[in-house]
Amino acid sequence: MSMWWCLQMRREAASVPLARRLLVDAMDSAGVDSEVSYELSLALSEACANAVEHGCGEQSDAYCVTTYLDGDRCRIEVTDSGPGFHAAALPPALPLDAETGRGLFLIESLADHVRVGNRPGHGGTVVTFDKTLKWQHREGGSAGGEGDTPRSGGSTLLAAG
Repeated sequence: MSMWWCLQMRREAASVPLARRLLVDAMDSAGVDSEVSYELSLALSEACANAVEHGCGEQSDAYCVTTYLDGDRCRIEVTDSGPGFHAAALPPALPLDAETGRGLFLIESLADHVRVGNRPGHGGTVVTFDKTLKWQHREGGSAGGEGDTPRSGGSTLLAAG
């Protein structure tokens, strides 16, 4: 199973649950285990919320979500056109009662690999994370281990913008 899609989203709060729902629905259709789907959708929500809050740029008031499902891996990239990411601005630890600032820490705890960087020459931030997929239990099949194959084959291309 291999598919990808790219969404250009308005930088507004209502776009976050929309991106999350599209991811969950696509993963469910592909046969991805619901726990893995939930973890990735939560990480995506955090990345999108960061883009909405911090990603305002002079050139665009939108951000882009690109998702790749390829074999047993899912990679998600959220790109905005804001001022960029400055790692030095992150506190080494957050107070226990902090109400904001946990997004990247949460993404790191939910994904296998996380990269945060700046878009060279364009301004903005790119948050990329990936995770190994597990598959839903199917009748007569196994319980959804990493070696399982998705329930549908072929290659699908989905794009929206």
